[in-house]
Amino acid sequence: MASRVTSSGLGALAARAALAWIRGDQRAAQLERTNFHGATVTLAGGPALALGATLGAALGAPGPAAAAAVVTAGTASGAVGLYDDIVGDRPGQKAKGFKGHLAALGAGRVTSGLIKIAGVGAAGLIASALLARDPGVRAHPGRRDAGALRRTGDVLLGAGVIAGTANLLNLLDLRPGRALKAATVIGAPLVAGRGGAMTAGTLGAGAALLPADLGEEIMLGDAGANALGALLGVALAARTGPFGRAVALSVLASLTAASEKVSFTTVIQDTPWLRAADALGRRPAP
Repeated sequence: MASRVTSSGLGALAARAALAWIRGDQRAAQLERTNFHGATVTLAGGPALALGATLGAALGAPGPAAAAAVVTAGTASGAVGLYDDIVGDRPGQKAKGFKGHLAALGAGRVTSGLIKIAGVGAAGLIASALLARDPGVRAHPGRRDAGALRRTGDVLLGAGVIAGTANLLNLLDLRPGRALKAATVIGAPLVAGRGGAMTAGTLGAGAALLPADLGEEIMLGDAGANALGALLGVALAARTGPFGRAVALSVLASLTAASEKVSFTTVIQDTPWLRAADALGRRPAP
């Protein structure tokens, strides 16, 4: 198992190297988008973060199966997120929220967003099943000698945590730096203790790209936010048993349901301390 410093450093270096490589590609102009300030930014930050965070977290994983869970969650979530980033602006692809994508499906349209949701969910399920096979993951009373039904329930809860965390970070990625700041708050407690190097690798990649995100040079898009959240979800699932996973999933489900009714941006703007934290380090509005 790598140290926290080593995995964090690898995540940071890989993310910066990937960003430079993607931005230097001849097709990089296809990733340019206009942000909420009207500035032109690049979505290159998304795949760069997905790659760097996945490599850093895999290096810090406590065992081979946990490393496989990290690679599955990070790469698959990043890939389907990038697909939605590229295809989602095309005619007939727009839909708001999970209900909107289901409504589009009922009308005979398969949106890129629905493909992303299905892909992240499948990646979470596979990653959770891999975690259950890794002896390096923190053992919990009754997990290994539990019946098949209980083990299946534990895997499903882990899958929900992984997919739910990916979705939460995606919901928050509406302003520069917001998703990376939220990831730091969620991940900081997970850096301590057994398996902390896995989270350190994820956060190291995020820290390396935070200045460019705050400076409105890049945006994470669905590729970066989904991969970042999925990797934090893997770390959280690896540190909790059925009860902890159920609590985490309840919180994630509640926040997701609230997002269908309330704008997180409005809540942040109306809460002074959240507004100050959200604006910290960001460029002022033109």
